[in-house]
Amino acid sequence: MINFNGNTVQEENLLTQNRAFLYGDGVFETVKIINNKILFLEDHYFRLMASMRIVRMEIPMNFTMEYFEEQVLNLVQAKGITASARARITVFRNDGGLYLPKTNEISYLIHATPLENTSYVLNTDEYEVDLYKDFYVAKQLLSSIKTTNKMINVTGSIFAHENGLANCLLINDSKNVIEGLQGNLFMLLGKKLITPPVSEGCLNGIMRKQILALAKKVEGIEVLEEIISPFDLQKADELFLTNVITGIQPITKYRKKEFTSNLAHLLVQKLNESISEN
Repeated sequence: MINFNGNTVQEENLLTQNRAFLYGDGVFETVKIINNKILFLEDHYFRLMASMRIVRMEIPMNFTMEYFEEQVLNLVQAKGITASARARITVFRNDGGLYLPKTNEISYLIHATPLENTSYVLNTDEYEVDLYKDFYVAKQLLSSIKTTNKMINVTGSIFAHENGLANCLLINDSKNVIEGLQGNLFMLLGKKLITPPVSEGCLNGIMRKQILALAKKVEGIEVLEEIISPFDLQKADELFLTNVITGIQPITKYRKKEFTSNLAHLLVQKLNESISEN
């Protein structure tokens, strides 16, 4: 018997023992599907496996990359959204225990929704950001993986909405800027394209990896993984965020400083070309 929204009922709610709900004891991956193909499949699979190992989850013997791919594609095929879709696979430790789990065995849930475009399209609408300083991201390994404990992203999103911002930039416990609420941060300063190293506490992003590789092929651009301070943002020529679903999102304004998006346009073009070739 439980009390659910003021009603005492006999039925057990699925969430009463779910460890992802109770303790944030879960990890996840969000993937993009284009023309019945998971983009960057290998990167997503190995990041998920690494995340499960870091939090001491038991990886089933059958949980191969082929199995991962099959389970995701079976769902988008059943929903008829193979042309363009996003899918999230959430892996959580099975029921039982309090902080100490009774088992490290896992279950998973996949859900998928359609997307509008079958290629990456640069959004050139006004996109203003500011720093979110209510909470800090710790420079630790857990910060670099995708867990189901995302309270700083939730409260930061509420802050952005209340202040008419498109997004916020997160800072770590050394007061350095590390990423946006929904993606990794890149800063163009002259001919240097800089993104914070994962050791600063930012997500080890899949699109971050792709953009680093593509930018290194752009003539005249030096690609660096270096610390970014809030003061550096005011000197930047371009700022943009990256994630697998959006691709590249240019930041048009930070406080009173406005930015161009020339490199972002070029990198989106190269990104689409690289996907069509694979």
